[in-house]
Amino acid sequence: MKNKPRKLPDLRTDADAEAFVTSADLTDYDLSGMVPVRFELKPKDRSVNLRLPADLLEAVRERAREAGIPYQRFIRMALERAVQPRSR
Repeated sequence: MKNKPRKLPDLRTDADAEAFVTSADLTDYDLSGMVPVRFELKPKDRSVNLRLPADLLEAVRERAREAGIPYQRFIRMALERAVQPRSR
């Protein structure tokens, strides 16, 4: 019988995370609460001003809070999804 999955430790720094993943067997841990993270590597070299109704902006901010990301990143991700080629 397999042991109960262990809880992931609280990793406060990149060094802590690196040390953990190099030595830990991740199959021993409960990863069910993990969410994908998208890293933004491209530089933001242009700025856009956009006027929105207050209720729409508040809805965007609320969704971004729920997703755990800044609202401007949330808007950028929505725009990226909108212009991706459609799969058939």
